[in-house]
Amino acid sequence: MSSHSPQNATSPSTANYTEKLWPNFWGWVIVVGLSAASILIFIPISPTAGFIAFFVMLIGLSTMLITTTPTISVTADTLRVGRAQIERQYVGEVSIYTGEAAFEQRGRLLNGLAYLCIRGWIKPVVKIEITDPADRTPYWLTSSRNPEYLAAALGGATKAQPDQD
Repeated sequence: MSSHSPQNATSPSTANYTEKLWPNFWGWVIVVGLSAASILIFIPISPTAGFIAFFVMLIGLSTMLITTTPTISVTADTLRVGRAQIERQYVGEVSIYTGEAAFEQRGRLLNGLAYLCIRGWIKPVVKIEITDPADRTPYWLTSSRNPEYLAAALGGATKAQPDQD
């Protein structure tokens, strides 16, 4: 039997790069802290009610955090960042920003028409130029824990911006 079975073949829709923008450790500490606060609210009724409220809040907040965590996915044909998707042919220059330069991109240098998928707990950002003439969005700005890998998956047309600390 041949070792080149269809299961081993890579289809065009197979992701070249995937990243979930999970909350950091402190985000989860806040979830536990808010859930624990429900014990204080319900313990005057009964300790059982307090601990039930804790577990309900913990499950609810954790579910909310997990289901709203955006994914960055790069395939041969498409780029998906959060809920937005675009064909790779419309991806232009890719720039990486860290430190003060990333802060500036998220703040005073931000174009109001840009698509944002940024998370405060992830400092580096990647700016992806959109070249589709039918799209008014000039660029996408997304947080990434691995900006170099994301840029490489988008073709390596990377322009790294130095820290301005």
